Amino acid sequence: MSETNTAAASEVAAPHRYTAAMAEQIEARWQDAWDADGTYAAPNPTGDLAGDPELAARPKKFIMDMFPYPSGAGLHVGHPLGYIATDVYARYQRMTGHNVLHTLGFDAFGLPAEQYAVQTGTHPRVSTEANIANMKSQLRRLGLGHDRRRSFATIDPDYYKWTQWIFLQIFDSWYDQEAGRARPIAELVALFESGERPVPGGRPWSELSHTERADVLGDFRLAYASEAPVNWCPGLGTVLANEEVTADGRSERGNFPVFKAKLRQWNMRITAYADRLLDDLDGLDWPEAIKLQQRNWIGRSEGARVDFPVADGEAIAVFTTRPDTLFGATYMVLAPEHPLVGKFTPAAWPEGTHDVWTGGHATPSEAVAAYRAQAASKSDVERQAEAKDKTGVFIGAYATNPVNGEQVPVFIADYVLMGYGTGAIMAVPAGDQRDFEFARAFELPIRCVVEPTDDRGTDTSTWENAFASYDAKIINSSNDAVSLDGLGVPEAKARITEWLEREGFGHGTVNFRLRDWLFSRQRYWGEPFPIVYDEDGVAHPLPESMLPLELPEVEDYSPRTFDPDDANTSPETPLSRNEDWVNVTLDLGDGRGPRAYRRETNTMPNWAGSCWYELRYLDPHNSAKLVDPEVEQYWMGPREGQPHGGVDLYVGGAEHAVLHLLYARFWSKVLFDLGHVSSAEPFHKLFNQGMIQAYVYRDSRGIAVPAAEVEERDGAYYHQGEKVSRLLGKMGKSLKNAVTPDEICAEYGADTLRLYEMAMGPLDVSRPWDTRAVVGQFRLLQRLWRNVIDETTGEVTVVDVADPEGGDIDVDTLRALHKAIDGVRQDLEGLRFNTAIAKVTELNNHLTKTGRPVPRTVAESLVLMVAPLAPHIAEELWRRLGHTDSVVHRDFPVADPAYVVDEAVTCVVQIKGKVKARLEVSPSISDEELEKVALADDKVVAALGGSAVRKVIVRAPKLVNIVPA
Repeated sequence: MSETNTAAASEVAAPHRYTAAMAEQIEARWQDAWDADGTYAAPNPTGDLAGDPELAARPKKFIMDMFPYPSGAGLHVGHPLGYIATDVYARYQRMTGHNVLHTLGFDAFGLPAEQYAVQTGTHPRVSTEANIANMKSQLRRLGLGHDRRRSFATIDPDYYKWTQWIFLQIFDSWYDQEAGRARPIAELVALFESGERPVPGGRPWSELSHTERADVLGDFRLAYASEAPVNWCPGLGTVLANEEVTADGRSERGNFPVFKAKLRQWNMRITAYADRLLDDLDGLDWPEAIKLQQRNWIGRSEGARVDFPVADGEAIAVFTTRPDTLFGATYMVLAPEHPLVGKFTPAAWPEGTHDVWTGGHATPSEAVAAYRAQAASKSDVERQAEAKDKTGVFIGAYATNPVNGEQVPVFIADYVLMGYGTGAIMAVPAGDQRDFEFARAFELPIRCVVEPTDDRGTDTSTWENAFASYDAKIINSSNDAVSLDGLGVPEAKARITEWLEREGFGHGTVNFRLRDWLFSRQRYWGEPFPIVYDEDGVAHPLPESMLPLELPEVEDYSPRTFDPDDANTSPETPLSRNEDWVNVTLDLGDGRGPRAYRRETNTMPNWAGSCWYELRYLDPHNSAKLVDPEVEQYWMGPREGQPHGGVDLYVGGAEHAVLHLLYARFWSKVLFDLGHVSSAEPFHKLFNQGMIQAYVYRDSRGIAVPAAEVEERDGAYYHQGEKVSRLLGKMGKSLKNAVTPDEICAEYGADTLRLYEMAMGPLDVSRPWDTRAVVGQFRLLQRLWRNVIDETTGEVTVVDVADPEGGDIDVDTLRALHKAIDGVRQDLEGLRFNTAIAKVTELNNHLTKTGRPVPRTVAESLVLMVAPLAPHIAEELWRRLGHTDSVVHRDFPVADPAYVVDEAVTCVVQIKGKVKARLEVSPSISDEELEKVALADDKVVAALGGSAVRKVIVRAPKLVNIVPA
């Protein structure tokens, strides 16, 4: 009989068996019921909680997933891994008495929708909303218990109104270093007006023009526009953040060349918060690997700022972590983009310039221009590659080393970046390998100022590499006023820094690798900036009454793109083509009346909407405030163990370790400083889930073939008769190995998919997908169903028994039940869903093997344990067991400690390493008591044969090792 006929016959014989068809009916019915009843609605303190003391007394739990982007390709089975995990955890928390907020929105601005619009002419909103609808349908089918009232998309004007509002709060703020927090810019203006704070440049505030005041404030604002080196991608027609550029200097999206260019762009002064972003990591429950990545990205280092005089009172400032090596500085290097390069480059080469320094150019300006063009085509990573040959060119100027008066040549080289320190270095080639290689290439002096601890000696002409040490003594470092000779590094650093400050050549300082956040994009599909410019080019914020500033309609969604290799181009944005929208007459309510303005035509980056979305989940329909303070305090405010507040559990991929998490932390701190929120951190606990991988099969040409069409024969793999290779990798449409959740739900049901994804392994570990293994979890659910329901009649088969103390439930079953309850509770609390499922399986198998009807109390406890993991079948069985309330808000079972501890455990007794006896003892037996019992055992006594005992090693309650004399 065929497999199809066998299945059909089975269904006739057992019409009430749990099948895929039955699972589909059950799941659809309960999903509809949950929606209709508002089962997952989380009450706020200003609403339902206020009138319900019982609800108000419950502890809260705010659980979040990282914002999904609604792709046109829909979900594959790898995408919902984290969503299912947070759903299981949220369901468990509800069942342990918590008021749980768990929902999901959509991060919907960004380049993919815009590129699709360019290709098809479909408005980005149309395609994006269609993708969201499809994704919502797929997620709903999984039975995720989201509070759907709280869902939104970043493209909703009601949402990005507040994204724009937050931008304006940042724009209208400055960071007061003395107070250690952000303050409104109006308070800074008041300080300038009163003279309490001197105006940079020394002129009184009252004498400054409108434009001059704007320029002064721009140097303080936390959101500011400036001309700065940016990553310009002609092929995409937009600038990119450093993090959006690959290691080989190309765009992450599209793989186009990226060049350095100087453009006027919006920036966020995230660097003002560098210390707090570092310090507050200590109060967060995050993986140490993520904290380390953030610390490295922020890159705090202590050292000194040193001024090297050049000419006419000008100086080149450098930051160095090793001012103790200042006597060893024999040349200087500026980043090619450094603004002083042009200022210090003379018309002709100075007398005595070495040929190797000029790069073969007739004049310094020619050399500088050629080298700058060369450096602009490389990424920061390429420029700092350790293995590459060092290149550079002399700019024709000398600077004075302040400690010894030596004239040191000034070069530009691509291994120095404007993004670190001052964009200039003092080169100490004896102590830095890159400087050493550069000095050798350009025939520059190498002076030993740190005594080598190896046998190389101090004659640097014999050295093969640089020598760097923090544990050596300083040598060759003295002048008439200061001597470092013989000092250790810490003492030498302190002494030279004191001398620099006293002589006016520098001061001790702290530097950060972190750079300000480039916040402009030359795109259409993003949040418009709520900024307009007057006739003088001064930026003005729109009043809150004019928010949201919505995106206008445009005929062409694409930014103007150029020859990908043409660096001599500049952006032209889609919004700039809509002149009616760009040029407007507005009354900004500042007392100046209606005036002509020009709107900002860049848009915000896609990161903007995800910087604060946790707050919108709290109060999604509030049109008057960002968030109700009482609501924010309830869900996110500081509490015991959470000194900075934040979301209780945030689950997502480790790939967001720096960008999203750092940006969101920055916005939270600004809002906290300004008094809009009580939480200084957005996410208290972070958990990084692993990845579901899949095998990629490639033919002899290296082209991926459909995984579903590959056959395995004798350990090899074939596609249409041709042998193919197999390699574990990502799952995706382009690799032809994607499996959709819809397929698995159709074949087995959503509960089976949920169980399989949670049972595959620890949540934080990547694991391979195997469709053939899914059936194992389907069979678990079938056995669970059979333990409660008669497959022939559909009747409930559980039996009502008296109190367990009466003996109606056997002790073995009670012990199996309570051990399972205890273990599953601990596992669900610790996000160990795979081991929780193993414990449920063990209990279910025990009940199956007894061959007797399952006691009702045991069946109900088992159903409640299954409920967070497989909610649809649990809800159905709960209802069939005679309950009218939802399993979602039922109390999770509590274990009886008396049945959790084994009555006896087996202790192995060894003599000379060989097992001589096995004893049944109490789990709580002491080492002393166990030793007595073991030595008195008849088998042990016989095995010893009267020999004296030299030593007894006891590991109660499971091992005794006896060593005869």
